[in-house]
Amino acid sequence: HLQLVESGGGLVQPGGSLRLSCTASGLSLADYVVGWFRQPPGTNYIGIACISRSSGSTYYAVDVEGRFTISRDNAKNTVYLQMNSLKPEDTALYYCAAAYRRGFLRVQDMCIREDDINYRGKGTLVTVSS
Repeated sequence: HLQLVESGGGLVQPGGSLRLSCTASGLSLADYVVGWFRQPPGTNYIGIACISRSSGSTYYAVDVEGRFTISRDNAKNTVYLQMNSLKPEDTALYYCAAAYRRGFLRVQDMCIREDDINYRGKGTLVTVSS
């Protein structure tokens, strides 16, 4: 059964930190470009962080650059999103997605244009509030 499962969401105060995890089953994440997307209440989802297969390239949306870090552990079949200095506007449903292309896939193409996405998780809710 192929799936991506997110975990690590919850309620955190402004300025706090959370680490989200995206773990795959039934597929090897090492073959995929992986990204984190978020959907704030009442808006469309957007790509916020994507990472290449080898971790050599990353992309961050301007709203999170410098505060969030995406990383991956292919041996654990898991991708992480470390979120620091959280703000109320970071409140959203966060989900991960995996994209496969036989050739080269730029991380920004996955995050911005959602190219070649094959799998998406169901998401984990992050609420930033005092």
